[in-house]
Amino acid sequence: MLQGRTTISKFLIEQLRGADDQADLAALLVDVTAAVKAIAAMTSKGALGGYLGALASSNVQGETQKRLDVLANDVLIQSCAWSGLVAGMASEELEQPYTLPPQFERGPFLLLFDPLDGSSNIDVNVAVGTIFSVLRARGIGDPQPADYLRPGFEQVAAGYAIYGPSTMMVLSVGKGSHGFTLDREIGNFILTHPDLRIPEETGEFAINASNERFWEPPVQRYVAECKAGSTGDRGRDFNTRWIASLVAEVHRILMRGGVFLYPRDCKDAQRAGRLRLLYEANPMAMVVEQAGGAASTGRQRILDVEPTQLHQRVPVLLGSRSEVLRLERYHQEYDSGLDKPFVSPLFKDRSLFAEGPRA
Repeated sequence: MLQGRTTISKFLIEQLRGADDQADLAALLVDVTAAVKAIAAMTSKGALGGYLGALASSNVQGETQKRLDVLANDVLIQSCAWSGLVAGMASEELEQPYTLPPQFERGPFLLLFDPLDGSSNIDVNVAVGTIFSVLRARGIGDPQPADYLRPGFEQVAAGYAIYGPSTMMVLSVGKGSHGFTLDREIGNFILTHPDLRIPEETGEFAINASNERFWEPPVQRYVAECKAGSTGDRGRDFNTRWIASLVAEVHRILMRGGVFLYPRDCKDAQRAGRLRLLYEANPMAMVVEQAGGAASTGRQRILDVEPTQLHQRVPVLLGSRSEVLRLERYHQEYDSGLDKPFVSPLFKDRSLFAEGPRA
C-alpha cells in the first residue's frame, strides 16, 4: 500500500517550495534518482548482465576503469543532460567537464558526481555507490572549468546512493539529511529514514591501517589512543572498521555513528589527500554536517576549502562531531609543537618490551 508513504518526489516538492529555482532543483534530483535506479539494476545483475571486469582504459587520475564505472557515468549524463536543468556536468571519470550538445537547453545548475564510488569492490560483490553534488550555475552559456571551482558551502543539494542488500539514497537540500529506500515492486524511492542524526560520541573508527607508517603524527596519536582502548588515555574500547568504499563508510556512520579517516600521508608527496574535493568530500561533508556530524581536513572545515583544480584531492576526517573536533585539536597541537608523542605501555626506551615486576 502506498497510502501514508512519502515518495522522494513528494518529499522534494514539500522541501523545496518557495524560491524561483526550487522546482527545477527538485526536477533535477528526480532525474538523478532515475539514473540511480538504472545503475542499481546494473549492479544487481553483476556477472549475469556482463557488467563486471576492468577495461583497458584509465580515468584522468590514472586509475583502471571498471566496466560499470563507464556505464554509470554514461547513465548519469544521459539522464540529466537533456532536460534543460543543468548547464554542465563534471565527473570523476572525465578529464574536463561535460559540455552539453548544442541542441540542449542550458539550465540553472551544475551537477558534479562520482558515478560509481568504491568500484574496486564491484567484482567481490561489496557495496558500492554514487555520489552527487549540485551547485547553481553562474552566467549563461556553457560553463568553463573554473566555474566548478566553488567551496562546498555553496552546494544547494548533495547526496549519495548505496547499492547494497537494498538500494538507498541519502540526500540533503540544506534542511537535514534524509534516507530513502528503493521499493523495487513499484520502482520508487520511499522515505524510510527521515532526519538522520549522527551521535556526537562514538566507539568506532574506520581507517586503512596498512598506511599507518605514512600518516602524520596527529593521526598516529589518535589511532594509537583508540587502539589502546580502556587501558589508555581514552579509558574506553573502540572498534575499527574498513570497507574501502566511501559511500559504505559514510552510510554506516549515518546509521549508527562513528568516524571515518582518510588522512593526509607521505606515501605520495604530490597528493595532499586521497579523496576528490568536488565530487566526493564536499557532498559527503554536506550530508554529514546536515546530520549533526562534522567533516574536516584536520586543519580546516571541508566545506570551507577553496578549490583550485577540478580533480583536487583533500584529506577527509568525518563523522561523530566530538571525534572530529578531537582530531582537529591534535592537528593544531602538532602544528604548534604542543603535542606529546604517544608512548605504548608495552615499549620502553632501552628495551623492546617493558620489564615486568621483579621477584
